[in-house]
Amino acid sequence: MPGAGGMDAVFHALAHDTRRSMLRRLAGGELTVGELAEPLAISLAAASKHVRVLERAGLLQRRVDGRRHVCRLRAAPLAQAEAWLHWYEPFWNERLDALTDLVRAARPDLTTPNFPNELDE
Repeated sequence: MPGAGGMDAVFHALAHDTRRSMLRRLAGGELTVGELAEPLAISLAAASKHVRVLERAGLLQRRVDGRRHVCRLRAAPLAQAEAWLHWYEPFWNERLDALTDLVRAARPDLTTPNFPNELDE
């Protein structure tokens, strides 16, 4: 379940490429804040700020092991965000289908073999 900020906090956390990168890496297993910071060329302080945003959104859980802060992914809020976005899929499919129809009407000579909706035709 998303943290105190709910879905707003989840989408805010996902809005920054550094935090998305951190989440991708956490999908492979637990990492310390230092390990999260290292490939991103950011300071430990900056990484800690990003971790706090992810933590408030409920996207990661942090535990203190001595002086190490170990983080692990919490995927449930991502699933909730995906479900929310999925609701809009029919809207975008309709718009893309309408665009396809407009392009075909304007240029009937064009072929579009890679359109997913044409695989079943």
